[in-house]
Amino acid sequence: MNRKKAKYTLGPVGGLVLLIVLFLLSSRINLGGAPEGVDSVPLPEGGTAEPLQVYFLDVGQGDSELIRLPGETGYFNMLIDTGEYKYADGLTDYLKGLGIERLDALVCTHPHTDHMGCMARIVQRFEIGAIYMPLMPEDKAPTTAAYEKLLDAVLDKGLTINQLHEDAIIESPPGSQFQVMSPRVDADWEGANNYSAVIRLVYGQSSFLFTGDAEEESEEIILEDGYMLRSDVLKCGHHGSSTSTSDEFLEAVDPLYAVISCEAGNRYGHPHRETVKKLEDKNITTYRTDRDGTILAESTGGSIHFTTGLDSVKGRED
Repeated sequence: MNRKKAKYTLGPVGGLVLLIVLFLLSSRINLGGAPEGVDSVPLPEGGTAEPLQVYFLDVGQGDSELIRLPGETGYFNMLIDTGEYKYADGLTDYLKGLGIERLDALVCTHPHTDHMGCMARIVQRFEIGAIYMPLMPEDKAPTTAAYEKLLDAVLDKGLTINQLHEDAIIESPPGSQFQVMSPRVDADWEGANNYSAVIRLVYGQSSFLFTGDAEEESEEIILEDGYMLRSDVLKCGHHGSSTSTSDEFLEAVDPLYAVISCEAGNRYGHPHRETVKKLEDKNITTYRTDRDGTILAESTGGSIHFTTGLDSVKGRED
Protein backbone atom coordinates (compact mmCIF):
# COMPACT_ATOMS: atom_id res chain seq x y z
CA MET A 1 0.00 0.00 0.00
CA ASN A 2 1.17 3.56 -0.48
CA ARG A 3 2.66 4.97 2.69
CA LYS A 4 5.09 7.74 3.38
CA LYS A 5 8.57 6.31 3.42
CA ALA A 6 9.79 6.10 7.00
CA LYS A 7 12.93 8.09 7.73
CA TYR A 8 15.84 5.95 8.87
CA THR A 9 19.52 6.68 8.85
CA LEU A 10 21.73 3.97 7.42
CA GLY A 11 24.91 3.54 9.41
CA PRO A 12 28.21 2.57 7.76
CA VAL A 13 27.44 -1.14 7.94
CA GLY A 14 23.86 -0.76 6.76
CA GLY A 15 24.94 1.45 3.88
CA LEU A 16 27.61 -1.02 2.83
CA VAL A 17 25.12 -3.87 2.99
CA LEU A 18 22.68 -1.92 0.84
CA LEU A 19 25.34 -1.20 -1.77
CA ILE A 20 26.58 -4.79 -1.86
CA VAL A 21 23.10 -6.22 -2.29
CA LEU A 22 22.17 -3.65 -4.91
CA PHE A 23 25.27 -4.78 -6.80
CA LEU A 24 24.17 -8.39 -6.48
CA LEU A 25 20.74 -7.44 -7.72
CA SER A 26 22.07 -5.53 -10.72
CA SER A 27 24.36 -8.40 -11.69
CA ARG A 28 21.72 -11.12 -11.93
CA ILE A 29 19.42 -9.96 -14.73
CA ASN A 30 18.47 -12.93 -16.89
CA LEU A 31 17.42 -11.70 -20.31
CA GLY A 32 16.72 -15.20 -21.62
CA GLY A 33 13.08 -15.68 -22.54
CA ALA A 34 10.83 -17.68 -20.25
CA PRO A 35 8.46 -20.36 -21.61
CA GLU A 36 5.38 -19.00 -23.32
CA GLY A 37 2.30 -18.69 -21.16
CA VAL A 38 0.18 -21.82 -21.28
CA ASP A 39 -3.32 -22.91 -20.30
CA SER A 40 -2.10 -26.18 -18.83
CA VAL A 41 1.02 -28.16 -17.98
CA PRO A 42 1.07 -31.97 -18.22
CA LEU A 43 1.25 -33.59 -14.80
CA PRO A 44 3.76 -36.40 -14.19
CA GLU A 45 2.55 -39.78 -15.43
CA GLY A 46 0.30 -41.27 -12.78
CA GLY A 47 -0.41 -37.85 -11.27
CA THR A 48 0.76 -36.82 -7.82
CA ALA A 49 -0.01 -38.30 -4.42
CA GLU A 50 -0.88 -34.93 -2.91
CA PRO A 51 -2.78 -31.89 -4.23
CA LEU A 52 -1.43 -28.45 -4.91
CA GLN A 53 -2.10 -26.29 -1.85
CA VAL A 54 -2.27 -22.50 -1.94
CA TYR A 55 -2.78 -20.79 1.41
CA PHE A 56 -3.91 -17.17 1.42
CA LEU A 57 -2.71 -16.43 4.92
CA ASP A 58 -4.66 -14.04 7.11
CA VAL A 59 -1.97 -11.57 8.20
CA GLY A 60 -4.28 -8.64 8.87
CA GLN A 61 -3.78 -5.61 6.63
CA GLY A 62 -1.05 -7.26 4.60
CA ASP A 63 -0.31 -10.05 2.15
CA SER A 64 1.18 -13.52 2.43
CA GLU A 65 0.61 -16.59 0.26
CA LEU A 66 2.06 -20.05 0.74
CA ILE A 67 2.24 -22.28 -2.33
CA ARG A 68 2.90 -26.00 -1.82
CA LEU A 69 3.57 -27.84 -5.07
CA PRO A 70 3.75 -31.65 -4.86
CA GLY A 71 6.98 -33.14 -6.18
CA GLU A 72 8.76 -36.47 -6.31
CA THR A 73 10.36 -36.04 -2.88
CA GLY A 74 7.68 -34.02 -1.10
CA TYR A 75 6.34 -30.52 -1.36
CA PHE A 76 8.08 -27.62 -3.08
CA ASN A 77 7.30 -24.71 -0.74
CA MET A 78 7.12 -21.11 -1.95
CA LEU A 79 6.22 -18.19 0.33
CA ILE A 80 5.10 -14.98 -1.35
CA ASP A 81 5.37 -12.06 1.10
CA THR A 82 5.07 -12.26 4.87
CA GLY A 83 3.00 -9.42 6.28
CA GLU A 84 4.15 -6.98 8.97
CA TYR A 85 6.93 -7.55 11.52
CA LYS A 86 4.47 -8.39 14.29
CA TYR A 87 3.57 -11.62 12.45
CA ALA A 88 7.11 -13.03 12.59
CA ASP A 89 6.47 -15.50 15.42
CA GLY A 90 2.97 -16.40 14.27
CA LEU A 91 4.07 -17.02 10.70
CA THR A 92 7.03 -19.09 11.87
CA ASP A 93 4.72 -21.22 14.02
CA TYR A 94 2.19 -21.59 11.20
CA LEU A 95 4.78 -22.80 8.70
CA LYS A 96 6.44 -25.17 11.16
CA GLY A 97 3.00 -26.47 12.11
CA LEU A 98 2.67 -27.62 8.50
CA GLY A 99 5.98 -29.43 8.82
CA ILE A 100 7.90 -26.83 6.81
CA GLU A 101 11.57 -26.35 7.65
CA ARG A 102 12.71 -25.27 4.18
CA LEU A 103 11.31 -22.68 1.80
CA ASP A 104 12.43 -23.61 -1.68
CA ALA A 105 11.50 -20.15 -2.89
CA LEU A 106 10.90 -16.92 -0.95
CA VAL A 107 9.38 -14.02 -2.90
CA CYS A 108 9.21 -10.37 -1.89
CA THR A 109 6.75 -8.84 -4.35
CA HIS A 110 7.84 -5.30 -3.41
CA PRO A 111 9.46 -3.64 -0.37
CA HIS A 112 6.48 -2.35 1.60
CA THR A 113 6.36 -3.51 5.21
CA ASP A 114 2.82 -4.91 4.99
CA HIS A 115 4.30 -7.39 2.51
CA MET A 116 7.83 -7.98 3.85
CA GLY A 117 7.92 -6.61 7.39
CA CYS A 118 8.99 -9.93 8.95
CA MET A 119 10.79 -11.42 5.96
CA ALA A 120 14.20 -10.99 7.61
CA ARG A 121 13.05 -13.24 10.47
CA ILE A 122 11.80 -15.84 8.01
CA VAL A 123 15.19 -15.84 6.27
CA GLN A 124 16.88 -16.32 9.64
CA ARG A 125 14.57 -19.11 10.83
CA PHE A 126 14.21 -21.31 7.74
CA GLU A 127 16.46 -22.95 5.21
CA ILE A 128 16.02 -20.90 2.03
CA GLY A 129 16.52 -22.39 -1.42
CA ALA A 130 16.26 -19.14 -3.39
CA ILE A 131 15.04 -15.61 -2.71
CA TYR A 132 13.44 -13.40 -5.35
CA MET A 133 12.79 -9.66 -5.38
CA PRO A 134 11.98 -7.10 -8.11
CA LEU A 135 14.56 -4.69 -9.41
CA MET A 136 14.14 -1.04 -8.40
CA PRO A 137 16.33 1.87 -9.50
CA GLU A 138 19.00 2.60 -6.90
CA ASP A 139 17.63 6.07 -6.21
CA LYS A 140 14.20 4.56 -5.40
CA ALA A 141 15.30 1.61 -3.28
CA PRO A 142 13.74 1.91 0.18
CA THR A 143 15.74 2.72 3.28
CA THR A 144 13.33 1.38 5.89
CA ALA A 145 14.59 -0.64 8.83
CA ALA A 146 12.65 -3.73 7.65
CA TYR A 147 14.27 -3.60 4.22
CA GLU A 148 17.75 -3.07 5.64
CA LYS A 149 17.26 -6.00 8.03
CA LEU A 150 16.18 -8.20 5.13
CA LEU A 151 19.33 -7.35 3.18
CA ASP A 152 21.45 -8.04 6.26
CA ALA A 153 19.75 -11.42 6.77
CA VAL A 154 20.27 -12.38 3.13
CA LEU A 155 23.98 -11.58 3.28
CA ASP A 156 24.42 -13.27 6.66
CA LYS A 157 23.12 -16.51 5.11
CA GLY A 158 25.29 -16.19 2.04
CA LEU A 159 22.28 -15.93 -0.25
CA THR A 160 22.05 -13.98 -3.49
CA ILE A 161 18.86 -12.17 -4.44
CA ASN A 162 17.45 -13.26 -7.79
CA GLN A 163 15.86 -10.37 -9.62
CA LEU A 164 12.18 -10.61 -10.44
CA HIS A 165 11.32 -8.91 -13.70
CA GLU A 166 9.35 -9.81 -16.81
CA ASP A 167 10.32 -13.26 -18.07
CA ALA A 168 12.55 -14.04 -15.09
CA ILE A 169 12.80 -17.77 -14.37
CA ILE A 170 11.46 -19.40 -11.20
CA GLU A 171 12.12 -23.12 -11.16
CA SER A 172 9.24 -25.43 -10.19
CA PRO A 173 8.50 -29.18 -10.05
CA PRO A 174 7.21 -31.14 -13.06
CA GLY A 175 3.57 -30.44 -13.81
CA SER A 176 3.81 -26.77 -12.88
CA GLN A 177 5.08 -23.51 -14.32
CA PHE A 178 5.66 -20.03 -12.95
CA GLN A 179 5.66 -17.07 -15.29
CA VAL A 180 6.78 -13.63 -14.15
CA MET A 181 5.01 -10.85 -16.07
CA SER A 182 6.09 -7.71 -14.28
CA PRO A 183 7.88 -5.42 -13.62
CA ARG A 184 9.74 -4.59 -16.80
CA VAL A 185 13.51 -4.42 -16.50
CA ASP A 186 13.37 -0.72 -17.43
CA ALA A 187 10.39 0.11 -15.21
CA ASP A 188 10.39 3.62 -13.74
CA TRP A 189 7.50 4.21 -11.36
CA GLU A 190 7.02 6.84 -8.68
CA GLY A 191 5.91 4.46 -5.94
CA ALA A 192 6.85 0.90 -5.06
CA ASN A 193 3.42 -0.64 -5.73
CA ASN A 194 3.85 -0.83 -9.49
CA TYR A 195 7.23 -2.52 -9.08
CA SER A 196 5.29 -5.47 -7.64
CA ALA A 197 6.14 -8.85 -9.09
CA VAL A 198 3.15 -10.31 -10.91
CA ILE A 199 3.41 -14.10 -11.12
CA ARG A 200 1.15 -16.65 -12.79
CA LEU A 201 1.19 -20.26 -11.62
CA VAL A 202 -0.12 -23.08 -13.78
CA TYR A 203 -0.51 -26.54 -12.24
CA GLY A 204 -2.03 -29.13 -14.52
CA GLN A 205 -5.12 -27.37 -15.83
CA SER A 206 -5.54 -25.00 -12.87
CA SER A 207 -4.06 -21.51 -12.72
CA PHE A 208 -3.48 -18.72 -10.20
CA LEU A 209 -2.40 -15.09 -10.65
CA PHE A 210 -0.56 -13.31 -7.81
CA THR A 211 -0.33 -9.54 -8.17
CA GLY A 212 1.19 -8.03 -5.02
CA ASP A 213 0.16 -4.36 -4.95
CA ALA A 214 0.33 -3.85 -8.73
CA GLU A 215 -1.97 -1.03 -9.78
CA GLU A 216 -3.71 -0.08 -13.03
CA GLU A 217 -0.55 1.41 -14.60
CA SER A 218 1.31 -1.87 -14.18
CA GLU A 219 -1.71 -3.86 -15.32
CA GLU A 220 -1.83 -1.76 -18.50
CA ILE A 221 1.81 -2.59 -19.31
CA ILE A 222 1.17 -6.31 -18.75
CA LEU A 223 -1.79 -6.14 -21.13
CA GLU A 224 0.33 -4.31 -23.71
CA ASP A 225 3.01 -6.99 -23.48
CA GLY A 226 0.46 -9.62 -24.49
CA TYR A 227 0.93 -12.14 -21.68
CA MET A 228 -1.57 -14.93 -21.23
CA LEU A 229 -3.48 -13.79 -18.16
CA ARG A 230 -6.50 -16.08 -17.98
CA SER A 231 -6.44 -17.66 -14.55
CA ASP A 232 -8.90 -19.56 -12.41
CA VAL A 233 -7.93 -17.62 -9.28
CA LEU A 234 -6.97 -13.95 -9.07
CA LYS A 235 -5.34 -12.57 -5.95
CA CYS A 236 -6.62 -9.00 -6.33
CA GLY A 237 -3.97 -6.31 -6.36
CA HIS A 238 -3.42 -3.87 -3.48
CA HIS A 239 -5.88 -5.46 -1.05
CA GLY A 240 -8.86 -4.82 -3.33
CA SER A 241 -8.10 -1.13 -3.83
CA SER A 242 -9.90 0.75 -6.61
CA THR A 243 -6.44 1.62 -7.98
CA SER A 244 -6.04 -2.02 -9.07
CA THR A 245 -8.10 -4.65 -10.92
CA SER A 246 -9.04 -2.47 -13.87
CA ASP A 247 -11.95 -3.52 -16.07
CA GLU A 248 -9.58 -4.47 -18.91
CA PHE A 249 -7.30 -6.47 -16.64
CA LEU A 250 -10.19 -8.33 -15.01
CA GLU A 251 -11.63 -9.12 -18.45
CA ALA A 252 -8.29 -10.60 -19.55
CA VAL A 253 -7.82 -12.68 -16.39
CA ASP A 254 -11.45 -13.84 -16.46
CA PRO A 255 -11.21 -15.61 -13.08
CA LEU A 256 -13.71 -17.97 -11.54
CA TYR A 257 -12.50 -16.96 -8.08
CA ALA A 258 -10.95 -13.87 -6.51
CA VAL A 259 -9.13 -13.53 -3.20
CA ILE A 260 -8.67 -10.26 -1.32
CA SER A 261 -6.24 -9.97 1.57
CA CYS A 262 -7.11 -7.23 4.06
CA GLU A 263 -7.99 -6.58 7.70
CA ALA A 264 -11.53 -6.01 8.97
CA GLY A 265 -12.21 -2.33 9.58
CA ASN A 266 -8.88 -1.21 8.11
CA ARG A 267 -8.34 2.54 7.82
CA TYR A 268 -7.89 2.38 4.03
CA GLY A 269 -11.39 1.11 3.38
CA HIS A 270 -10.11 -2.01 1.62
CA PRO A 271 -11.61 -3.61 -0.30
CA HIS A 272 -13.05 -0.61 -2.09
CA ARG A 273 -16.68 -0.78 -3.18
CA GLU A 274 -15.75 -0.28 -6.83
CA THR A 275 -13.65 -3.45 -6.84
CA VAL A 276 -16.24 -5.50 -4.97
CA LYS A 277 -18.93 -4.40 -7.44
CA LYS A 278 -16.78 -5.37 -10.45
CA LEU A 279 -16.37 -8.86 -9.03
CA GLU A 280 -20.05 -9.17 -8.18
CA ASP A 281 -21.13 -7.97 -11.64
CA LYS A 282 -19.05 -10.75 -13.22
CA ASN A 283 -20.35 -13.37 -10.76
CA ILE A 284 -16.82 -14.08 -9.55
CA THR A 285 -16.84 -16.02 -6.29
CA THR A 286 -14.83 -13.87 -3.89
CA TYR A 287 -13.00 -14.86 -0.72
CA ARG A 288 -11.62 -12.32 1.77
CA THR A 289 -9.24 -12.87 4.65
CA ASP A 290 -11.06 -10.23 6.73
CA ARG A 291 -14.21 -12.37 6.61
CA ASP A 292 -12.94 -15.87 5.87
CA GLY A 293 -9.68 -16.04 7.83
CA THR A 294 -6.91 -18.03 6.19
CA ILE A 295 -8.13 -19.48 2.89
CA LEU A 296 -6.87 -22.74 1.39
CA ALA A 297 -7.24 -23.56 -2.30
CA GLU A 298 -6.46 -27.13 -3.34
CA SER A 299 -6.24 -28.72 -6.77
CA THR A 300 -5.14 -32.04 -8.24
CA GLY A 301 -4.65 -30.26 -11.55
CA GLY A 302 -8.30 -29.75 -12.51
CA SER A 303 -11.03 -28.18 -10.42
CA ILE A 304 -10.15 -26.10 -7.35
CA HIS A 305 -11.62 -26.65 -3.90
CA PHE A 306 -11.64 -23.90 -1.27
CA THR A 307 -11.60 -24.23 2.50
CA THR A 308 -12.18 -21.14 4.62
CA GLY A 309 -12.07 -20.31 8.30
CA LEU A 310 -8.59 -21.71 8.90
CA ASP A 311 -6.53 -20.20 11.69
CA SER A 312 -5.22 -16.72 11.15
CA VAL A 313 -1.53 -16.03 11.60
CA LYS A 314 -1.23 -14.60 15.08
CA GLY A 315 0.52 -11.27 15.45
CA ARG A 316 1.80 -9.78 18.69
CA GLU A 317 0.19 -6.59 19.95
CA ASP A 318 2.19 -3.47 19.12
